[in-house]
Amino acid sequence: MPMTTLVRCVATHLALGSLLALASPAWAQDATTPPPKPCSGPEHRQFDFWVGDWEVTQPDGTVAGTNRVEIILGGCVLQENWESANGKSVGHSFNLYARDGKWHQTWVDNSGLLLELVGGLEDGRMVMSQERTAPQGQKALHEISWTRLETGQVKQHWRVTTDEGQTWKDVFVGIYTRR
Repeated sequence: MPMTTLVRCVATHLALGSLLALASPAWAQDATTPPPKPCSGPEHRQFDFWVGDWEVTQPDGTVAGTNRVEIILGGCVLQENWESANGKSVGHSFNLYARDGKWHQTWVDNSGLLLELVGGLEDGRMVMSQERTAPQGQKALHEISWTRLETGQVKQHWRVTTDEGQTWKDVFVGIYTRR
Protein backbone atom coordinates (compact mmCIF):
# COMPACT_ATOMS: atom_id res chain seq x y z
CA MET A 1 0.00 0.00 0.00
CA PRO A 2 1.46 3.39 -0.91
CA MET A 3 2.42 5.63 2.00
CA THR A 4 -0.16 8.35 1.11
CA THR A 5 -2.98 5.78 1.11
CA LEU A 6 -1.83 4.49 4.50
CA VAL A 7 -1.68 8.03 5.91
CA ARG A 8 -5.20 8.78 4.54
CA CYS A 9 -6.53 5.53 6.05
CA VAL A 10 -5.07 6.31 9.51
CA ALA A 11 -6.36 9.89 9.35
CA THR A 12 -9.84 8.65 8.42
CA HIS A 13 -9.89 6.21 11.36
CA LEU A 14 -8.72 8.91 13.77
CA ALA A 15 -11.36 11.34 12.51
CA LEU A 16 -14.09 8.69 12.77
CA GLY A 17 -13.00 7.84 16.30
CA SER A 18 -13.16 11.52 17.28
CA LEU A 19 -16.68 11.85 15.86
CA LEU A 20 -17.85 8.75 17.73
CA ALA A 21 -16.36 10.06 20.98
CA LEU A 22 -18.24 13.34 20.57
CA ALA A 23 -21.49 11.55 19.71
CA SER A 24 -21.40 9.32 22.79
CA PRO A 25 -21.23 10.98 26.23
CA ALA A 26 -20.01 7.71 27.78
CA TRP A 27 -17.01 7.65 25.46
CA ALA A 28 -16.36 11.35 25.87
CA GLN A 29 -16.46 11.15 29.70
CA ASP A 30 -13.37 12.44 31.44
CA ALA A 31 -11.21 9.44 32.32
CA THR A 32 -10.73 10.83 35.86
CA THR A 33 -14.51 10.93 36.58
CA PRO A 34 -15.70 7.53 37.76
CA PRO A 35 -19.12 6.43 36.51
CA PRO A 36 -21.93 6.63 39.09
CA LYS A 37 -22.14 3.60 41.37
CA PRO A 38 -25.16 1.40 40.61
CA CYS A 39 -27.92 1.46 43.22
CA SER A 40 -26.46 4.48 45.03
CA GLY A 41 -29.52 6.74 44.86
CA PRO A 42 -31.64 7.42 47.95
CA GLU A 43 -34.53 5.32 46.59
CA HIS A 44 -32.27 2.25 46.86
CA ARG A 45 -31.85 2.90 50.60
CA GLN A 46 -35.58 3.18 51.43
CA PHE A 47 -35.78 -0.36 52.81
CA ASP A 48 -32.47 -0.33 54.72
CA PHE A 49 -34.37 0.03 58.02
CA TRP A 50 -35.07 -3.72 57.69
CA VAL A 51 -31.35 -4.62 57.50
CA GLY A 52 -30.13 -6.44 60.60
CA ASP A 53 -30.04 -9.62 62.63
CA TRP A 54 -33.49 -10.00 64.20
CA GLU A 55 -35.52 -12.04 66.66
CA VAL A 56 -39.13 -12.05 65.47
CA THR A 57 -42.01 -12.34 67.94
CA GLN A 58 -45.75 -12.58 67.49
CA PRO A 59 -47.99 -9.92 69.07
CA ASP A 60 -48.46 -12.14 72.18
CA GLY A 61 -44.67 -12.25 72.68
CA THR A 62 -44.17 -15.81 71.40
CA VAL A 63 -40.92 -16.14 69.46
CA ALA A 64 -41.78 -16.85 65.82
CA GLY A 65 -38.21 -17.17 64.58
CA THR A 66 -35.10 -15.33 63.49
CA ASN A 67 -34.39 -13.30 60.40
CA ARG A 68 -31.13 -11.93 59.04
CA VAL A 69 -31.51 -9.24 56.39
CA GLU A 70 -28.33 -8.10 54.67
CA ILE A 71 -27.30 -5.87 51.80
CA ILE A 72 -25.65 -7.82 48.97
CA LEU A 73 -24.61 -7.45 45.33
CA GLY A 74 -22.91 -4.08 45.67
CA GLY A 75 -25.77 -2.49 47.58
CA CYS A 76 -28.43 -3.37 45.01
CA VAL A 77 -30.26 -6.19 46.84
CA LEU A 78 -31.53 -6.93 50.33
CA GLN A 79 -31.41 -10.65 51.07
CA GLU A 80 -33.66 -12.06 53.77
CA ASN A 81 -32.80 -15.30 55.59
CA TRP A 82 -35.74 -16.57 57.71
CA GLU A 83 -35.91 -19.55 60.07
CA SER A 84 -38.88 -20.35 62.30
CA ALA A 85 -38.36 -20.94 66.01
CA ASN A 86 -38.97 -24.68 65.62
CA GLY A 87 -36.65 -24.87 62.59
CA LYS A 88 -39.34 -26.36 60.34
CA SER A 89 -39.85 -23.27 58.16
CA VAL A 90 -36.93 -21.77 56.27
CA GLY A 91 -37.19 -19.14 53.57
CA HIS A 92 -35.30 -16.49 51.67
CA SER A 93 -36.23 -13.36 49.79
CA PHE A 94 -34.48 -11.00 47.45
CA ASN A 95 -35.61 -7.37 47.53
CA LEU A 96 -34.67 -4.87 44.85
CA TYR A 97 -35.54 -1.32 43.83
CA ALA A 98 -35.85 -1.94 40.09
CA ARG A 99 -35.57 0.24 37.02
CA ASP A 100 -39.37 0.46 36.84
CA GLY A 101 -39.26 2.67 39.96
CA LYS A 102 -40.84 0.01 42.21
CA TRP A 103 -39.65 -2.34 44.92
CA HIS A 104 -39.83 -6.04 44.13
CA GLN A 105 -39.58 -9.01 46.50
CA THR A 106 -39.21 -12.62 45.44
CA TRP A 107 -39.82 -14.98 48.37
CA VAL A 108 -39.25 -18.74 48.33
CA ASP A 109 -39.38 -21.24 51.16
CA ASN A 110 -39.07 -24.93 51.99
CA SER A 111 -42.85 -25.47 51.68
CA GLY A 112 -42.71 -24.58 47.99
CA LEU A 113 -44.27 -21.15 48.44
CA LEU A 114 -43.35 -18.49 45.89
CA LEU A 115 -44.38 -14.86 46.34
CA GLU A 116 -43.53 -12.15 43.84
CA LEU A 117 -44.49 -8.87 45.46
CA VAL A 118 -44.31 -5.35 44.02
CA GLY A 119 -44.76 -2.00 45.74
CA GLY A 120 -42.98 0.85 47.41
CA LEU A 121 -42.72 3.27 50.26
CA GLU A 122 -46.12 4.58 51.47
CA ASP A 123 -46.26 7.01 54.40
CA GLY A 124 -42.99 5.66 55.81
CA ARG A 125 -44.03 1.99 55.44
CA MET A 126 -42.72 -0.40 52.81
CA VAL A 127 -45.81 -1.97 51.25
CA MET A 128 -45.70 -4.70 48.60
CA SER A 129 -48.48 -6.86 47.21
CA GLN A 130 -49.35 -9.61 44.76
CA GLU A 131 -52.63 -10.88 43.39
CA ARG A 132 -52.89 -14.68 43.39
CA THR A 133 -55.55 -17.31 42.97
CA ALA A 134 -56.73 -18.68 46.32
CA PRO A 135 -57.26 -22.45 46.84
CA GLN A 136 -61.01 -22.00 46.34
CA GLY A 137 -60.35 -20.37 42.94
CA GLN A 138 -61.14 -16.75 43.80
CA LYS A 139 -58.68 -13.87 43.42
CA ALA A 140 -56.72 -13.10 46.58
CA LEU A 141 -54.64 -9.98 47.14
CA HIS A 142 -51.66 -10.56 49.45
CA GLU A 143 -50.21 -7.42 51.02
CA ILE A 144 -47.13 -7.29 53.23
CA SER A 145 -46.00 -4.12 54.96
CA TRP A 146 -42.93 -3.33 57.03
CA THR A 147 -43.05 -0.40 59.43
CA ARG A 148 -40.11 1.06 61.33
CA LEU A 149 -41.25 1.62 64.93
CA GLU A 150 -39.99 4.41 67.21
CA THR A 151 -38.35 1.73 69.41
CA GLY A 152 -36.04 0.71 66.54
CA GLN A 153 -38.08 -2.44 66.00
CA VAL A 154 -39.81 -3.29 62.72
CA LYS A 155 -43.37 -4.55 62.42
CA GLN A 156 -44.19 -6.88 59.53
CA HIS A 157 -47.85 -7.35 58.67
CA TRP A 158 -48.97 -9.87 56.05
CA ARG A 159 -52.66 -9.83 55.25
CA VAL A 160 -54.93 -11.13 52.50
CA THR A 161 -58.29 -10.12 51.04
CA THR A 162 -60.56 -12.06 48.70
CA ASP A 163 -63.27 -9.38 48.45
CA GLU A 164 -61.28 -6.49 46.93
CA GLY A 165 -60.25 -5.04 50.28
CA GLN A 166 -63.60 -4.99 52.05
CA THR A 167 -62.31 -7.44 54.65
CA TRP A 168 -58.78 -8.57 55.46
CA LYS A 169 -57.40 -11.65 57.22
CA ASP A 170 -54.02 -11.60 58.96
CA VAL A 171 -51.59 -14.24 57.72
CA PHE A 172 -48.64 -13.12 59.87
CA VAL A 173 -47.82 -10.26 62.24
CA GLY A 174 -44.28 -10.12 63.54
CA ILE A 175 -42.28 -7.67 65.62
CA TYR A 176 -38.58 -7.61 64.73
CA THR A 177 -36.16 -6.85 67.58
CA ARG A 178 -32.43 -6.61 66.96
CA ARG A 179 -30.44 -9.51 68.43
